[in-house]
Amino acid sequence: MLVIHPPIASIADSTRMRPNELNRQVEESRVQSVFEKLSKGLAVAALVCGVFAASPAAADDPAFITGGIGYYDFNRQTDDSAELRLEYRSDHKIWELKPFVAISGTTNGSVFVGAGVLMDLYFGNRWVLTPSFAPHYYHEGSSSKKDLGHEIEFRSQIELAYRFDDRSRLGLSVSHYSNASLSDNNPGSETVMINYSIPTTSLFE
Repeated sequence: MLVIHPPIASIADSTRMRPNELNRQVEESRVQSVFEKLSKGLAVAALVCGVFAASPAAADDPAFITGGIGYYDFNRQTDDSAELRLEYRSDHKIWELKPFVAISGTTNGSVFVGAGVLMDLYFGNRWVLTPSFAPHYYHEGSSSKKDLGHEIEFRSQIELAYRFDDRSRLGLSVSHYSNASLSDNNPGSETVMINYSIPTTSLFE
């Protein structure tokens, strides 16, 4: 019996993945990994929230304007500088999660603009622990010494704040910027910051 085999080169061509298609699949895999991690994090947050949401202190907290100043890249110190930040923290709740928007800049010229969700966990009437997560658009500063690797950077943060009688807060936060491996270059950066949150109700009285 005569068996005709197709040329080896044609087999290789048919099974070889095109570079563009491979890059697309890798990118989709990375994005999927980011959303899976986010979903797990929010699920844990919602579970923890059920323990603390019943606190009387949570009942009437207003929206906040939050200003902060801190030490950018304090951990690695390859691009250390001052970071200034301004946030609007809404009092509207989505399953105990509150939306917020943020803009910040470093003295090296880098800029971050983002929006995400936070959750206030109350310990008595005075102390508030606030974890948050927000995707940010990142623009590298002209005098920056470190490229964070991608225009999309995810900011995760934990803040512990003291709550005054007028409901304003003075807090200390630690945040981490990462592109979650959307790029092969993902050095990350951390900021430690002092924040002061002013109720919007007191601004417009």
